[in-house]
Amino acid sequence: MKITLKVWRQKNAQDKGGFKTYQLDDVSPDMSFLEMFDVLNEQILKKGEDPVHFDHDCREGICGTCSMYINGKPHGPKQTTTCQLHMRSFSDGDTIVVEPWRAKAFPVVKDLVVNRSAFDRVIQAGGYVSVNTGGVPDANEIPIPKKIADEAFDAATCIGCGACVAACKNASAMLFVSAKVSQLALLPQGQVERKTRVEKMVSQMDEEGFGACSNTGACSAECPKEISLENIARLNREYLSAKSSSDNV
Repeated sequence: MKITLKVWRQKNAQDKGGFKTYQLDDVSPDMSFLEMFDVLNEQILKKGEDPVHFDHDCREGICGTCSMYINGKPHGPKQTTTCQLHMRSFSDGDTIVVEPWRAKAFPVVKDLVVNRSAFDRVIQAGGYVSVNTGGVPDANEIPIPKKIADEAFDAATCIGCGACVAACKNASAMLFVSAKVSQLALLPQGQVERKTRVEKMVSQMDEEGFGACSNTGACSAECPKEISLENIARLNREYLSAKSSSDNV
């Protein structure tokens, strides 16, 4: 396959940045998008130029670091992570435009790399449970209905890639925060900090500069792990309930 790439190049956070065009003439349809980028960087390095910087780690759709816009969509045309997107999703002769996430809370570090530590700070604000120290408890010591366990597990599959923020016209992080609140609020182990958790995580989300949710659903539609909008409804209920009986935050 012959591919034309228009890639966002930005030296650092202060640089204005801009698109640069590259040609690749021997792309296998079986390459992942990141493997195609590896080939591009080998080509760039042979010319003695600075390779394109992008985030990646597991390349198995688990870590969520391979964040980038591809032709205007987070992670590209398929509802998956960039590392699991293959070049057979494109056609011979295509022009592909690649950009970093665009959100105030995700400042560009270099090229396609953005700083997503805002998500870490939201988690640190309240995404934990208190557990007793001592001996290891027996498995399944606390019975949990399967429906509740399934809902908690589905929420826990959020990998924090930031596609929800990138897809939202307001750069809202409500889907991410709601998934992290839900996975703990649904389980007995998460009840101790239930109210303070949602207050602190929502407060931190606002402090980081994420936008408001306007219920367009773009976040869930682009989420590679298909996190449901039901979590946002649950987050709103959890927050209202906490605020009605607490003044912690």
